[in-house]
Amino acid sequence: MTDARKPSGTKRDKLVANLRAGHKSARQRSTAPAASPSTPAASAHKPGAFDFSELAPVRQLRMHRAAADMIGLDNPFFQPHEGVAGATSVLHGTEHDNFSSYNYLGLTGDPRVNAAAEAAIRTYGTSASASRVVAGERPVHGALEAALARLHGVEDAVVMVSGHATNVTTIGHLLGEGDLVLTDALVHNSISEGARLSGAARKNFPHDDLDALEKLLIDNRHRYENVLIAVEGIYSMDGDFPDLPRLIRLKQEFGAWLLVDEAHSFGVLGKTGKGIAEHFGIDPNTVEMWMGTLSKTLSACGGYIAGSKALCDYLRATAPGFVFSVGLAPPLAAAALASAEILEQEPERVARLAANGQRFLTRARAAGLDTGNSAGYSVIPVIVGDSIGAATLSNRLLKRRINALPIVFPAVAEKSARLRFFITSEHSDAQIDRAVAATAEELALLREQNVGFGSLVKSARD
Repeated sequence: MTDARKPSGTKRDKLVANLRAGHKSARQRSTAPAASPSTPAASAHKPGAFDFSELAPVRQLRMHRAAADMIGLDNPFFQPHEGVAGATSVLHGTEHDNFSSYNYLGLTGDPRVNAAAEAAIRTYGTSASASRVVAGERPVHGALEAALARLHGVEDAVVMVSGHATNVTTIGHLLGEGDLVLTDALVHNSISEGARLSGAARKNFPHDDLDALEKLLIDNRHRYENVLIAVEGIYSMDGDFPDLPRLIRLKQEFGAWLLVDEAHSFGVLGKTGKGIAEHFGIDPNTVEMWMGTLSKTLSACGGYIAGSKALCDYLRATAPGFVFSVGLAPPLAAAALASAEILEQEPERVARLAANGQRFLTRARAAGLDTGNSAGYSVIPVIVGDSIGAATLSNRLLKRRINALPIVFPAVAEKSARLRFFITSEHSDAQIDRAVAATAEELALLREQNVGFGSLVKSARD
């Protein structure tokens, strides 16, 4: 009997060929020549709205879904969590050990944080209802910015409604034509988009290769007015961090600016969670821009830039993503402020997180799992090396009540497809040991069964 989900004959072969081609480049589009205005395809106009299903990227997405269906691979994404996502989470009515939440210090759902948000709702409602420049300013905004500046050890901070938008609008606004942005090859998409928006020239250096960065500065600094170096405090895919002291020496030697994205390192690195500057014992005022998000350690949503008062005042007055956006919702600002205060009062949470990360990393490596260059703090990958294998491993762990999501091509190179484990201060030793053992067992079975892209090709041709 034929499986109704499987394409047959020519369609099967075309699917396999397209999948192979799709793995060569994240930017690949249809290879068909563009129709000229005189051709019927270009000149014919259908009534109604444009059908976006005809776009090449949408067709590619449908093809990937068809390929997954063909081999019975369930979509591991968009699983609804039915409560607070912390060290455990309820999915489909069942409690799972959860390693896919960046609730690093367990503050999302903390009664004190909830109470602060509830009080803000009673006082201010659910929205600021305007740009802060116009009529959206609330006392809690200034209090949160003062707390962030204090925690980072700098003069000021400015809070925005989105972590992604914070990088985009800040970099896009401060840099322009005649400037240069130098980025680690693994920086977050928001940094890349900000550089693209700015119109500045952009050059990547290989991940964590500061010798290559130095050569780029030697070869290019004299050609540009302003140069920004952008790195992450902890890299969100790999869990490692840069040599901040050397970065500071390089940017000072060449008169560049430095932006450190602390989305995954604030509340994580340093004895009291103040980030990578505390970890290295560096004066934070030697870095021009500290960027962070409110959605991880600070259990809310939004982003911020911390640095000099002059920088923050300028962004408040002119940055499009701040001036032309509604102010951060007061309950979110209040939740973030309460989380910041708990971080200051309870540094033992940071110590528990560090111990849990090291436990996971040590046991994973002892079990033969490839954790890449992770330093064993908030983010630890288990590299599978194949997108289909990574998604299958995630689904098999889910059946064992362990939630760890895959990161697949094109988010990472195909050979670097992985499961990404987020560690929290609230995970127990038993949860960590269980997750490592189950991952090692299931990955060994996958490799024994040769599950991966090769099996997809075989399935399509059977």
